[in-house]
Amino acid sequence: MPLTVGVDPGSYVTGYGLVENRGREIVYLDSGIIKIKKGTPRAERLLQVKDGLDEILEKYGPDDVAVETVFISKNVKSAFSLAEVRGVILLSAIQAGKRIFEYSPREVKCSVTGTGTATKMQVAAMVGKLFKLNEQPATTDETDALAIAFCHILRISSKLGELF
Repeated sequence: MPLTVGVDPGSYVTGYGLVENRGREIVYLDSGIIKIKKGTPRAERLLQVKDGLDEILEKYGPDDVAVETVFISKNVKSAFSLAEVRGVILLSAIQAGKRIFEYSPREVKCSVTGTGTATKMQVAAMVGKLFKLNEQPATTDETDALAIAFCHILRISSKLGELF
């Protein structure tokens, strides 16, 4: 069954969540963050994100990489910074020979909570329930990444008629 890593891009904290489709169940395998020290120059931050994701892809060997699309906000500088991180993530995934899928924040929230306007806390709570986690991941970057991976498996499985 497909192994998916969801990636929540961030300039200083990039979350990842690894899940597996086991027929009628989507199973949590691991999650974490790639954390960059504040004040690190932009080019070095991008390299650290790429190196971190390269390690994750090599260690777990997922079939698919699901990543959130850029959310255009009022802060254009943040949007550009996020786009650069996404570019590094896409580069890492394609160099590793992975299939890449992209989902909007609204799609991800809707897949997990049933509404595209859910808060980060609502997404985190549902991720904990969906994966039957004893403990919530330490950051919303992790829960967002797990939500992205969950969204991907739902989308792919519904196209193939595999889940539910």
